[in-house]
Amino acid sequence: MRIIPAIDIIEGKCVRLTKGDYDTKKIYNENPLEVAKAFEDAGIQYLHVVDLDGAKAQHIVNYKVLETIATKTNLKIDFGGGLKSDDDLKIAFESGAHQITGGSIAVKNPEVFEGWISKFGSDKIILGADCNNEKIAISGWQEESDLEVIPFIKDYQSKGITNVICTDISKDGMLEGPSFELYKRILEDAEGVKLIASGGISQFDELPKLLDLGCDGVIIGKAIYENRISLKELEAFL
Repeated sequence: MRIIPAIDIIEGKCVRLTKGDYDTKKIYNENPLEVAKAFEDAGIQYLHVVDLDGAKAQHIVNYKVLETIATKTNLKIDFGGGLKSDDDLKIAFESGAHQITGGSIAVKNPEVFEGWISKFGSDKIILGADCNNEKIAISGWQEESDLEVIPFIKDYQSKGITNVICTDISKDGMLEGPSFELYKRILEDAEGVKLIASGGISQFDELPKLLDLGCDGVIIGKAIYENRISLKELEAFL
């Protein structure tokens, strides 16, 4: 199972939100590169970067931060937040993204998202299936759709998607544990999906449980920044 720390960016700084609420913003470091290098030094190979300004603006904003991390580390970065057009994708990949994550676009403009899967291949495109009460949320989690998360994932599986990040928004930033039950059902129903669990990771003991469920990866944010899980523990796990 891949360990994937998260760096969320607002105005070039490393921040965390609670349940996606911009009013709960907490700045953890003014220098995201410093944070990324600490992860790399601990033997971590992957990084999840979210452009929160981009999610709000509906287009890529913090690509310079992506470029800096990509050129000064060897981390494989998946990048998301506000990617809406072919131009956004071009900028993200040219700035060093290894993969991109599309969430709202997959709901609001499926033709464009399906075009990306065809053009770049399923290895490069991750489906962002973020949900509240098992309904897909969009637009930086500011809107809830009427799409149910498991049928949504299965529909995109039929269109070639293999990598899926699923964040349970009710758990995000709460440090109360992830949605084990939801992930179990996704992995049973959407057979063969490479599921990356996200949201609510609060302690190290949860990681082996996600591994046993069959998750392909886990995104860890606040638990690292609040010292609930140490980089030493992650290094030993890896």
